[in-house]
Amino acid sequence: MNTTLLIVMLFTSILIGLFGLIAFLWGLKTGQFDDEKKFTQGVLFDSTDDLNQAIAQQEKYKLLKKELQNGKDL
Repeated sequence: MNTTLLIVMLFTSILIGLFGLIAFLWGLKTGQFDDEKKFTQGVLFDSTDDLNQAIAQQEKYKLLKKELQNGKDL
């Protein structure tokens, strides 16, 4: 096998691997994998009203958490 071809293939595979690692770390940093309740909500709540109520409750929790964080900054 040609040495130049081997070097190009090695460089390309390292570059693709680094791109994948950077994409994975970006996903961790931005919270792309934080949705641990995605699949369990369908089991926990029977009707759409229950699901909408749970979503509203979750939004209230996020708003309260945000207000508390802003209060600490003052």
